[in-house]
Amino acid sequence: MTKTMTKARPLTALVALFAALGGAAAAQDQAGAANEAGNSASALNLPANPTVFGSAMPSVIKASAIVNGEVITQTDIDQRLALLAIANGGKIAPDEVERLRQQVLRNLIDETLQIQAAKAAEIEVTDADIDKTVARVAANVKQTPEQMSDYLKANGSSMRSIRRQILGEVSWRRLQSAKIESGISVGDEEVKAVIARLEASKGTEEYRVGEIYLSMNPGNEAQVTANAARILEQLRQGASFVGYARQFSEASTAAVGGDLGWVRPEQLPEPLANAVRSLQPGQVSPPVRIPGGISIVAVQDVRKVLTADPRSAELSLKQISVGFPAGTTRESAEPIVARFAQAAQNIAGCGGAEAMAAQFNGEVVQSDGVKLRELPPALQEMMLPMQVGQSTRPFGSLEDGVRVLVICGRDEVDPSLPTYDQVLASMNEERVNVRARRYLRDLRRDAIIDFR
Repeated sequence: MTKTMTKARPLTALVALFAALGGAAAAQDQAGAANEAGNSASALNLPANPTVFGSAMPSVIKASAIVNGEVITQTDIDQRLALLAIANGGKIAPDEVERLRQQVLRNLIDETLQIQAAKAAEIEVTDADIDKTVARVAANVKQTPEQMSDYLKANGSSMRSIRRQILGEVSWRRLQSAKIESGISVGDEEVKAVIARLEASKGTEEYRVGEIYLSMNPGNEAQVTANAARILEQLRQGASFVGYARQFSEASTAAVGGDLGWVRPEQLPEPLANAVRSLQPGQVSPPVRIPGGISIVAVQDVRKVLTADPRSAELSLKQISVGFPAGTTRESAEPIVARFAQAAQNIAGCGGAEAMAAQFNGEVVQSDGVKLRELPPALQEMMLPMQVGQSTRPFGSLEDGVRVLVICGRDEVDPSLPTYDQVLASMNEERVNVRARRYLRDLRRDAIIDFR
């Protein structure tokens, strides 16, 4: 039986949640639009590092801060902290808990100020708006809202915490649209100059970059510098960059896990440009001082501007997966995997996927428009030389199941210049980000906050 999606394993799903949440909230005001922050391979539920064969909530609720009369409770903080723990594999180092708790409180204060400012501007975000985003988030991690709610509750968080975060992000986005974007102006000559520079830079490298930005002033320089160093240490120990960006970054890109998209170094401030050029995909920079603060950047991918790249190909795939009962040993599974591998070699194209799955009591998932570069690196290397109709070697684990991917189609992407409208939108977004940080700074300055 062919399916369009499979149920994600709980931990994998909630790690993906941090990436999915920002994209879903950002897409809330784009009726019918695709979620650009999503991953084209998400329907396949692939492991991030495939092996190729061959805390309870406290019962007492008390106020931790009152922001312009609105209470933030200890429960609110603990449930957000639990989300961050889930994104980091369910663990937070004991010596990090209190610092992260304080950061989460600061984030909740900012979120409260953003929601209050939106209400003051008569910007409404309805329960129906939030329901749509919750449904989209759950779908992105292959769960129903009910399943996601149960998993959050079992891991110390709640659907209420997710809904509050969505409310904050949608409110802030709409407030920016109403109060900031209308005052932004990008000239025709400015856009044409950027396009001309892109044409001149054909063949040079551009990078997919993530950023964690921390604002700094002379009064808190030591504290922010120490905080940045601790964040870097956690990232180098395997913490989720997306999760930390959502919780720590003070840039507006925090809502999408710090994702700056594809940029050329020349588009960044010189200190960040130098840092990006020094990194390989998957690496994170030391803290970089820039005007107004400190940034930590991560390079996720690299490609050449306006130059064909085989990894930009879009694939149509069928995934055939075989599960194993709990307690199955590697020794007893190996003969099955060997037969599975032999069948995959002789599959004779995607038309044979269902018959092969039936032989092993397996399952078929079909997914179109999968970008090769968004697959796990080990699979990218395996699939680059493959032709339509060929299958990968088996990969996976006894716990998650062993699977193969069959290429049903491959469309090469012809690189082209961004359109005038795309460049204009990018420049607008950059200027909105700067003004949004100033706006939030003013909200903090004028707020009445009582810590308890």
